[in-house]
Amino acid sequence: MSTESFWEGKFGDEYTARNAGEAMLESNIDFFSKALAKARGVKSIMEVGCNNGMNLLALEYLDPSANLYGVDINASALVELERQFKERGLPCPETRKAPASEFVADDTYDLVLTKGLLIHVDPDDLPAVYERLFTMSRKYIMIAEYYSPKPVEIPYRGHRNRLWKRDFAGEMLDKYPLRIVEYGFVYHRDEHSQDDINWWLLEKVGK
Repeated sequence: MSTESFWEGKFGDEYTARNAGEAMLESNIDFFSKALAKARGVKSIMEVGCNNGMNLLALEYLDPSANLYGVDINASALVELERQFKERGLPCPETRKAPASEFVADDTYDLVLTKGLLIHVDPDDLPAVYERLFTMSRKYIMIAEYYSPKPVEIPYRGHRNRLWKRDFAGEMLDKYPLRIVEYGFVYHRDEHSQDDINWWLLEKVGK
């Protein structure tokens, strides 16, 4: 089974069900308030791999004036995203169903972000995803993923070839005219845990 089919199907549905709840939303609000503290003039945000909308919900609470967009491969996740926003009486982001490596956006966005997406992308598809992240971004790219200085595959919930750690931000910095604005790490024992993820806020050079 291809990586995309894996996440599009039952396992992706189960992933969506696991990653929800008010504690996660509170943690995400804390996370983005710190990780995006140096981002300026962000009024449009595209999340690639938006899943059930827990990240976009946090961004909505932090800045209700921002226009939010998302793309995900799992249809059930996008249904859940719409439910989450409607249940809270919030305007629903514009979303589309597509693989990250094939998605073609209709516009560019002040900030394009991934959070827990790139680790699940087949390494052969990463160059296409990187290209889309860079092309869609008007100014900033944010990457929040597991980090390793060298690429390594990690068994994931009894499955092989479904999770990889590597220097995603470094690979983009080597390939595109970007600079690091800020970066950080969130320890799993933090009050607002984010499961030991590293994050980087990158800016297009000259923008």
